[in-house]
Amino acid sequence: MTPELGQGGLLVALALALWGSAAAASGGRTGRGALVESAQHAAIGVFALVTGAFALLVVAFLRFDFSVRYVATNTNLGTPFWYRITGVWGALEGSIVLWAWMLSLYTLIVIARHRMRSRDLYPWVLSVMLAIMAFFLLVMTIAAPPFQRLAPVPADGRGLNPLLEDTGMITHPIALYLGFTGFTVPFAFAMAALITGRVSDAWLAATRRWTITAWYFLSLGLLIGGWWSYHVLGWGGYWAWDPVENAAFMPWLTGTAFLHSVMIQERRRMLKLWNIALVILTFSLTLFGTFLTRSGVIASVHAFTQGSIGIFFLTFLSLVVLVALGLLAFRWKDLEAQGQLDSVLSRESAFLLNNVLFVAAAFTVFFGTVFPLLAEAVRGTKVSVGAPFFNQVNIPLFLSLIFLMGIGPLIAWRRASPDNLRRNFLVPVVLGVAGAALFFFAGVRSALAVLCLALTVFVAATIGLDLVRATRSRARLGETVVPALGRLLLAHNRRYGGFIVHFGILIIAIGVTGSQAWSIQRETTLQRGETTELGGYRIRFDGLDARRESNHEAVLGTFTVTRGAGRAVTMQPAKKFYPQEQSPIAGVDYRLGLREDVYLVLGDFAQDGSHATIKVQVNRLVSWIWIGGAVLTLGAALALLPERRRATA
Repeated sequence: MTPELGQGGLLVALALALWGSAAAASGGRTGRGALVESAQHAAIGVFALVTGAFALLVVAFLRFDFSVRYVATNTNLGTPFWYRITGVWGALEGSIVLWAWMLSLYTLIVIARHRMRSRDLYPWVLSVMLAIMAFFLLVMTIAAPPFQRLAPVPADGRGLNPLLEDTGMITHPIALYLGFTGFTVPFAFAMAALITGRVSDAWLAATRRWTITAWYFLSLGLLIGGWWSYHVLGWGGYWAWDPVENAAFMPWLTGTAFLHSVMIQERRRMLKLWNIALVILTFSLTLFGTFLTRSGVIASVHAFTQGSIGIFFLTFLSLVVLVALGLLAFRWKDLEAQGQLDSVLSRESAFLLNNVLFVAAAFTVFFGTVFPLLAEAVRGTKVSVGAPFFNQVNIPLFLSLIFLMGIGPLIAWRRASPDNLRRNFLVPVVLGVAGAALFFFAGVRSALAVLCLALTVFVAATIGLDLVRATRSRARLGETVVPALGRLLLAHNRRYGGFIVHFGILIIAIGVTGSQAWSIQRETTLQRGETTELGGYRIRFDGLDARRESNHEAVLGTFTVTRGAGRAVTMQPAKKFYPQEQSPIAGVDYRLGLREDVYLVLGDFAQDGSHATIKVQVNRLVSWIWIGGAVLTLGAALALLPERRRATA
């Protein structure tokens, strides 16, 4: 009866979500607090029921309950314990359950934080969030039921996709979904502001930390996805402009634009329309990304497909866009800016250009992702839009955005004077130009690499200049340097948290530039005992070994890797053979380093172990990408702290 209990709980949760959404809206319209309180109880009930269904699904996986179709499809008797748990969200139905559970959790936190703080907006926020929750519950009860029975019951299941048997399966989907569902909260507040006509700054203040939290988790999900791709898929890269990668990247771009744009509305009462539009666009892109990955219109290791779920998501996305744009048009006059753009050389202009570039990048990614689908639907022929298109169009946009990272925080509000420009940017520009010359004479011949590295020096110099000046000002009041810096960061945590995030982005940019410009690779066939060389490394093939795991067999190649007179290291790339898969899966071996990584992928081999084909890559500066992610995490954590501003001389 466990599957029936879980599915029944989801049906009751759907009824509660529908009632709660209607009750909250009615309470917001009539001012009847009892209705809003009833909606709160409904939201708590939804959370309890979805949590129960999630727990039942986990139990079904742990017990190998193959009478449930979803369990039989995504696990088997040889699946290791942790991958039985991650298998819960390893395919369509379970991923929707995880999504709905996170959304119900966010709804509970909104109730706890805002029921007394944002009384005018709160009923409508609750109504919108429960309406979105109702949609996901509808999907789980009709299009993708996770507890559907399977008859006859098989003796063993098919097993999880081997590429998903990685620790990244624990963190990557969790972070990504926390980002996707997190953007529901600012969207709900924006809709509440449009419905009530309270489109001033109140909804922005209420959602600032929500937006930073959602943006951070989405950033973390993208970075973990890059690491997963790098060390699992066996191609030696971390970003391939895969449609599913793009689906997560698009809302990240518009969400980043929104995070910057809100500062202009808070300070100058400008860009109200931009901010509402960016929130709508970001949430809509999370739904569109879900449609891409769940509808089956694309083929990817990340993509799931079943039945009519694509129609459900496309219909709901259309409804969301139509309602949101209708409300936007209705409140158009209320969204007119109270401030004016006084000069092209101002912080307002820099942030407006920042918005335009982010939206342009998002549109480029959207167009490149959707165009092959449209071409196939209209002309019946498959068209490929690959990395060269995305790189050619987006690299200039991203370089411009890096430049604006240095300009935006330091240029004056309203109108920048020549003295302001000279005082804030003369030293960083000189350092950037000197950096470009240094990199060129050091042997960097790629113009794009020189430009990117020079821009990172420029932006890092602007960050350092601001920190030095602010710390020196506090030191003049009698504080020593280190305590002065610490108190500065805490007193203005939002500003300097943003600076640390920018610094993390710069480190990531260095990693991307280095890995693209200087990485080298070679594929060769070696006899046992034979050696090949690449990038100063000597790689000797020592032989093959076989190994049997609980759910697959593996052939390991043993290679001895040395560099100069350094210590020899044994590396064992493998090929894994799963019974349910027609082709073997690569098992990569790698050694990470601050300057470069050594990366081995085993190719074809002789059954007697006499020879094997090996792909050797020396990937430069890739580790800087993961270091940048850690720095970005510190910046986001600082920005989330409560602001403790104090008057200073």
